[in-house]
Amino acid sequence: MKLAMLGLGRMGMNMARRLLGGGHEVVGWNRSADRVRELAAQGARPVFSLREAVDALEAPRTVWLMLPAAVVDEHLEALRPLLAPGDLLVDGGNSPYKRDPQRARALAEDGLLYADAGVSGGVWGLTEGYCTMVGGPPEAYERLRPALDTLAPPGGHMHCGPHGAGHYAKMIHNGIEYGMMQAYAEGFALLDASPYGPGLDLGAVARLWNRGSVVRSWLLELAAGALERDPGLAAVAPYVEDSGEGRWTVDSAVELGVPAPVLALSLMERFRSRQDNSFADRLLAALRNEFGGHAVRRPDGEEG
Repeated sequence: MKLAMLGLGRMGMNMARRLLGGGHEVVGWNRSADRVRELAAQGARPVFSLREAVDALEAPRTVWLMLPAAVVDEHLEALRPLLAPGDLLVDGGNSPYKRDPQRARALAEDGLLYADAGVSGGVWGLTEGYCTMVGGPPEAYERLRPALDTLAPPGGHMHCGPHGAGHYAKMIHNGIEYGMMQAYAEGFALLDASPYGPGLDLGAVARLWNRGSVVRSWLLELAAGALERDPGLAAVAPYVEDSGEGRWTVDSAVELGVPAPVLALSLMERFRSRQDNSFADRLLAALRNEFGGHAVRRPDGEEG
């Protein structure tokens, strides 16, 4: 099939490359013209404006956005007057799922179809494929199926339900990912701190656990690679960002009244990683000193 890929960042660029490799026609646009030219060298049709992107497609058009959540709506609004009834817009970024039904209703006023696609695969998607969760009308999913069959590994895409279902499924997927990563991080921290830590090859342990153990996973494979390249992780700062989807997952748990303590605590641990000279930790130390006379460390490292 033929489609436009708007946004050629780490995900969008490699998705476009995978589509080109599968024989699809890709029209590529990005705010940075260098990325457009890079994709053009691999067979895409380069365009340098949204108008050019729309004009390069034949009706009914399919336009796939891989943009940061903060700028999706402004691009949808810019595209609306350029498109025609029956054209399909797809948001493949990590947008809040609650925006999807609102977007769909607004676009439907112009006869436009809309689908939300939660895409997982990261930097490995080009070679391994992109697991894709789609929300929206069934006809939108069916139109996308040829592209999805190329983007995803076998069995790796699914129509999850009406508008918002794709982004919601991806949001929960990312929340689970937070919890899994936190569990691995804590477990390996215990191994490292144990009496056996100095003589234990943690990368080898990770490889071992991926041979038939119940905790085997692709994340564990990635952990093995990281620990083998840098056993002490000396090159990595103890500062962990979040994409926003972990926050939305916890918000959803609160709204639904569904307990999700592991997912919530894994998000809190990410926040904690960013604190230097934490006020909370200083208060804890002060309280121990107040009630028990326990020594506290001064900012210069000395005890007092």
